[in-house]
Amino acid sequence: MRRDTLAFSLAGIVFGLVVGYMAASWDVVPRPVPAAAGAPAPASAPAAAPASPRLNPDEAKALEALAARQPGDATPRVELGNLYMDAERWDEAIRWYREALAINPALPDVVTDLGASLVSSGRPAEGLAEFEKVLAADPGHRNALYNKGIALLQMGRPKEAVAAWEELLQRYPDDARLQALRGRIEQVRATAGP
Repeated sequence: MRRDTLAFSLAGIVFGLVVGYMAASWDVVPRPVPAAAGAPAPASAPAAAPASPRLNPDEAKALEALAARQPGDATPRVELGNLYMDAERWDEAIRWYREALAINPALPDVVTDLGASLVSSGRPAEGLAEFEKVLAADPGHRNALYNKGIALLQMGRPKEAVAAWEELLQRYPDDARLQALRGRIEQVRATAGP
């Protein structure tokens, strides 16, 4: 295979990952992560989550090779983080997001994804710290506000979680993707009490 053909193929894979991730990230309200020990249980159990997606090892190897060849480029590291996050392999996602942010710390969506991976791995306080960084620069960041509520809920702070989600709904009242959040808020209120 010619070198330029390989380069275009790899670029196509990376582009496809970016577009696919962007398209998938706003199709639905992000699914809640499992509750940590001591966190209040929701009023009714949610439907079973789909099985963890399988990781394409060839895609991971290609991106790792690209990351190795481009030590100063955050993009392949972000894509690796996204790939591992989608496969629910939180520790690998965290590693790659941190590497990307070491190269370029000014990536609020990557900081948010790092926080979500930390929350999903059972470290909600660390995740909350990441969301707070994003919200300090952009108080209306949708995913950071949503995930802040998830982290707070896992930390046993349901009133603060509801406040974060209500702020999100107030900022984006016409976003149909967020309407399911209203039911979640009522569920948390019913469980948490006054």
